Amino acid sequence: MKLARWLPWVALLLLAVFPLVAPSLGLDFYVGFVRRVLIFALAAAGLNFILGFGGLAALGHCGFLGVGAYTLVALAHSGVHSAWLLWPAALLVAALAAALIGLVALRTRGVYFIMITLAFAQMLYYVAVSLRPYGGDDGYNLVTPTSFGVGLNTLNDSVFYGVVLALFTGAMLLFNRATRSRFGHALMGVRDNETRMRALGFPVGRIQLAAFAIAGGVAGLAGAMLVSHNNFASPSMMHWTQSATLLVMVVIGGVGQRWGGPVGAAVWIGLEEIVKAYTDYWHLPLGVLLVAIVFLAPRGIAGLLQGRARTTRAATSAAAQEGAA
Repeated sequence: MKLARWLPWVALLLLAVFPLVAPSLGLDFYVGFVRRVLIFALAAAGLNFILGFGGLAALGHCGFLGVGAYTLVALAHSGVHSAWLLWPAALLVAALAAALIGLVALRTRGVYFIMITLAFAQMLYYVAVSLRPYGGDDGYNLVTPTSFGVGLNTLNDSVFYGVVLALFTGAMLLFNRATRSRFGHALMGVRDNETRMRALGFPVGRIQLAAFAIAGGVAGLAGAMLVSHNNFASPSMMHWTQSATLLVMVVIGGVGQRWGGPVGAAVWIGLEEIVKAYTDYWHLPLGVLLVAIVFLAPRGIAGLLQGRARTTRAATSAAAQEGAA
């Protein structure tokens, strides 16, 4: 139990120390790589929040990632380069877009909800393609790096890494707090039995809309950070295939598991990087991994680890009782 409780914090501590020891180990490249993993882990955590705890299977979540990205692009194109203005603006605009889309999408259920979120994401994709001032289909190169003030910007790998890690940690604390709150319990109640929650007087529509907007805003923040990371934005980042990949990350990590999104993002992106080094047909082994997870660990990798921790705890308790007897 103690191991399962402290493992995420040990992992965060190792992540915090990594950029300090990476240069001495010749791993400078992987500072940027881990930062990219953290950005996608943030987006996956948002999707897991509405999918695992809200039962909202959205297949267009990267549309909000793209909204955040192009919000940053529009402001940067106008001469704004401060991260403290760009990133909050991306979060707010993406959250607003999610709220507006949610007003329509949340009127549907099941496969219709999946398809309508997909349709909205594709509409956002084609809007981005049509934005000729921002490169259209060719994308937009961010000429000036995003600034943190006092002479620091995203070209400083360690500083940028630290900011991303801090925001990721804050978002995970927020999600963990939300799932334990009255709002989180109401959201899970709606997921399990919407009719009963309505009968009890809960504002089901507002609860789902709030969760959808929060997840969309977090995706927008991830999109803005991804543009700052790559110094490039492209409509392809909001294509439905990217949303499907994000959904796969959540499934691998564990739908409804508190750390399912980040674990899935780390495993998927990490294995993708490793497999690409050996073959151009990297989709096949990762597809096999997904099938194996579905059949062997339906609760995902995070759920599998938690299950083992419970098994160990039960065995220890049984042994202690037997010894006492």
